[in-house]
Amino acid sequence: MKKLLSIVFVFVMVFSLSACGTAKDQTAVSETMDEQTAKEQENGAVADVGVTDADEGETGGNEFHIGIVTGSYSQSEDDRRGAEAFQKKYGSDAVTLAIYPDNFTDELDTTIQIIVGLAEDPDMKAIIVNQAVDGTTEAFRQIHELRPDIICIAGEAYEDFSDIGQTANLVVNYDFISRGYLMIHTAHELGCDTFVHISFPRHLSYESVSRQVAIMKAACEEFGMTFVMEEAPDPTTEVGVPGAQSYILEHAPQWVAKYGQNSAYFCTNDAHTEPLIKSLMECGGYFIEADLPSPLMGYPGALDMDITGASGDFKEITAEVEKAVVANGGAGRFGTWTYSYGFTVSAGLAEHARNVILGESELDNVQDLAKAYSVFSPGVDWNGSGYTDSATGVRSDNIFLIYQDTYIFGDPGRYMGITDIEVPEEYYTIE
Repeated sequence: MKKLLSIVFVFVMVFSLSACGTAKDQTAVSETMDEQTAKEQENGAVADVGVTDADEGETGGNEFHIGIVTGSYSQSEDDRRGAEAFQKKYGSDAVTLAIYPDNFTDELDTTIQIIVGLAEDPDMKAIIVNQAVDGTTEAFRQIHELRPDIICIAGEAYEDFSDIGQTANLVVNYDFISRGYLMIHTAHELGCDTFVHISFPRHLSYESVSRQVAIMKAACEEFGMTFVMEEAPDPTTEVGVPGAQSYILEHAPQWVAKYGQNSAYFCTNDAHTEPLIKSLMECGGYFIEADLPSPLMGYPGALDMDITGASGDFKEITAEVEKAVVANGGAGRFGTWTYSYGFTVSAGLAEHARNVILGESELDNVQDLAKAYSVFSPGVDWNGSGYTDSATGVRSDNIFLIYQDTYIFGDPGRYMGITDIEVPEEYYTIE
């Protein structure tokens, strides 16, 4: 049921970033992208990173193109920056970037249109969507009807694997099964007695989230901890990101007062992460790691940090964040993955697609996938497994689950060694 993979990645990245682009006809989708970029600039979310011309990349004259679709800076900054790093490496003539709407659940048709629009480029050979939000399954279906030669890859699929696995050529998600157990294990090791899960109905309807909740509950029972669920507003609804973040800022202190200083907190949405870290830093409680962990996920904003000088060096970024966490009294209570998962997924999946197109890799070979990730990930321990359907017992050959070791900030900080912990077999069949 579980095949563990232990992968050591070597980090070689160029983190100069480029402005976003889109490969739709210069009508509806281009206008949508322009509006999205303008909104980000108005909110101060888009940094002056400089656009890279194709002749500055490694392969400005490529005969094939790769498209990467991500969320905006406000919803998934690391995903976006990983896409920009890949575009920086190979040039904007070879790599087209696009952004799906923040409110993708209410703008499903627009989301699908943006993804499918990339296939109108006759030289497009691969399309990566990270995170693969609602609508990606349908978009891939339409793409394959129009262009069966295009490789469709989903990073962090929101839709059921049974659905997206039928239209995507490859799906790579974080290992929600193993992490459901290991986050509770880590909280227990740190002395926590309560684990608080923060989410909303839309996320709880996803198989990955609902299964992880069930696993967390079972793990809390094993370790003698209390499992609690709290609901917060969905940022894609009318309250938006500001309303959802305000809710967290208001209620997190109340939760800590209710559940105690030894309570640990986890939220399933990126937009909730920054206000949650900020509140816990001020009023107590633990934060093991973000849903899609990174030292950039929530920490700089929560700690009012300016780390632009780090230039994408995740070792330096982690060190700077650690200094701020310790200075604010958070040593031993806050954790992360030391290198951005979202960044690596966007860039690594695109690198893998490129290698496949060039005939240098096999799409469903996990070692080849690791080779591509190694270009954009540092030398840290990873582990993972192929995805097995808990109901049927069938193992998919195009869906992979991976995770990285957890690092707890401190003076000094420490890796928790979770990649060496064997998750009990029964957790892989919990529904």
